Amino acid sequence: MTLRASQLDFDPCDELAALCKAGGDALRLNVLRALSNDSFGVLELAQIFAIGQSGMSHHLKVLAQAGLVATRREGNAIFYRRALPGGRLHAALLEDIDALPLPGEVQARIATVHQQRATVSRDFFARMAASFQAQQDLIASLAQYRDSLLALLDALHFAPTASALEIGPGDGAFLPELARRFARVTALDNSPAMLELARQRCVGEGLDNVELRLADALQDEQPAADCVVLNMVLHHFATPAEAFRQLARLVAPGGSLLLSELCSHDQSWAREACGDLWLGFEQDDLARWASAAGLVAGESLYIGLKNGFQIQLRHFAKPDARSALSLRQERNR
Repeated sequence: MTLRASQLDFDPCDELAALCKAGGDALRLNVLRALSNDSFGVLELAQIFAIGQSGMSHHLKVLAQAGLVATRREGNAIFYRRALPGGRLHAALLEDIDALPLPGEVQARIATVHQQRATVSRDFFARMAASFQAQQDLIASLAQYRDSLLALLDALHFAPTASALEIGPGDGAFLPELARRFARVTALDNSPAMLELARQRCVGEGLDNVELRLADALQDEQPAADCVVLNMVLHHFATPAEAFRQLARLVAPGGSLLLSELCSHDQSWAREACGDLWLGFEQDDLARWASAAGLVAGESLYIGLKNGFQIQLRHFAKPDARSALSLRQERNR
């Protein structure tokens, strides 16, 4: 007798058994630990854990079958990330994993992978500085979201003495708007070629309250600003989740982080044309990374473009000491 699929009983123990099997291997547990606040391709994970690609693919398959990892396609590449907890055992497993440190050699190889990503981005801007803005405009030009971003900015009502920091200013197109609204503006870039374009803009428009700095926003010490702005920059960072944590320290207590970014898309040509490391972001991912960095989500605006891309404009606030205490008390109730 042949049973139809609808007649077969699903045993909930199968799902639990798959979870236990996946968690019964030290390497797979370390993979989950590495994916805590990052996503990696199979080749990157093979490099991080010093095993062959086929071996890593097997471990990822086991983790995926147990619902412990999920995938996201980035053009022709597939990146793995941790899946959201699907039950108490799943959540408890991740909680215990996150309490354990990764082996030192694994942490070192993760840093190497991050550095490789960052090098790809820096090399792109070194080669393409002269034509970058034209390439970027194929996706989203500042003119298409400038007014909406300014509306979001002006609604925050900064004090006349407030300072602003723009990270990755490109050719400096947004700096005049910041210079009109803030007493002091700093423009930070790790590409000398791109910073030169911003310098030419500042000289041409007489922006005497703008300081240009050649520095890495995620590694070099910088004074905090009342408003930190990133326009189409986050998708060039090697580790977006870690970037949020580092960016949060650049926001003064009571200040704001303003972010314009692409929503998740599948246009892989943006990698070659614009040097994008990531093909946009899910709205929930940005909110989750910001929350983990101690920022509070504010207003959001979304702009659909005729070319099919969608822009998200996000405001995240950094609570002052009193607000931060109130938030902690509220969470502990």
